[in-house]
Amino acid sequence: MEKTVGIIANPASGRDIRRLVAHGSVFDNQEKINIIRRVLKALDEVDVDRVFIMPDFAGLGIRALEDLDLSLQVSLLDMEAQGTQNDSSLAAALMVKMGVGCLITLGGDGTNRVVAKTCGETPLVPISCGTNNVFPYLVEGTVAGLAAGLVATGQVETKDVGFRAPRLEILQDGELKDVALVDVVVTDDLFTGVRAIWDVDKVKEIFLARSKPSATGFSAVGGYVCPLPFNSGLGLHLVLGPGRKRVKSAIAPGHICWVPIASYQKFGVREEIAIQSSPAMIALDGEREIAIRPGEKWSVRINPAGPWVVDIEKAVETGCTCCLFHEEINQ
Repeated sequence: MEKTVGIIANPASGRDIRRLVAHGSVFDNQEKINIIRRVLKALDEVDVDRVFIMPDFAGLGIRALEDLDLSLQVSLLDMEAQGTQNDSSLAAALMVKMGVGCLITLGGDGTNRVVAKTCGETPLVPISCGTNNVFPYLVEGTVAGLAAGLVATGQVETKDVGFRAPRLEILQDGELKDVALVDVVVTDDLFTGVRAIWDVDKVKEIFLARSKPSATGFSAVGGYVCPLPFNSGLGLHLVLGPGRKRVKSAIAPGHICWVPIASYQKFGVREEIAIQSSPAMIALDGEREIAIRPGEKWSVRINPAGPWVVDIEKAVETGCTCCLFHEEINQ
């Protein structure tokens, strides 16, 4: 059976308004091309047979293959790029249907959110190339490629080196409408021209699947109020506004501000927490997606059984323990 890997690289990640209003790094496409090249070289060393790459208007996949000597086969996925986030979602669905053993993503929280919507049980190796990167890893592409290749070829088992990432589920009248991997932010700024959320004064509520002070973004706000151990099975709901507490938090790279907390509560898997604000805009993992009209009933719940994610360090360490990188030399 052919051992395959899919690569989904978002050419638009790492380039939003937070480069103007804060001090986020510009993650240019040349660096993404370099990462793809290093990933491919690593996959070639762990017996992957074939790689499929999502096509895009910037030609990241094609440019990464220039003058690259590989034993494995590399093909662009047979799909027409539209230049929207739906490209990543469609690519993931097609790759899963083709039976890839692992999906490597290059992007931020938003990129991984749309991939996670269609990846099913196929494990993810997310490489950070975005702005607020709570979900993906800041990792060298070579090491990420080794980990993905070990999983895709079955040399290590996903259940041994992976974990289920929790996700937030957004419901209207009890019906699932969308998901987020890190945060759901409710704002009274109804203007959708700029998708990223950066003005904390307009934020009314925050729902978190991950709450840790060492993060950058709204996850850090929750981390200073009520940190949650990863995979605790709990979510956190914050209501912003005048109260007895405020926290100083990095809500974007280089952008640190005081955030007033009116109230907060932890919630478990069997709870649906109503969104209080209306009219409002819902941002999912940093991007505005859903408008709440007056009278509509929206809620959020936590689901601990989100996408499979490969623990890169554990995967490589397991490969080493199993002597997959060893060779005895007879003298």
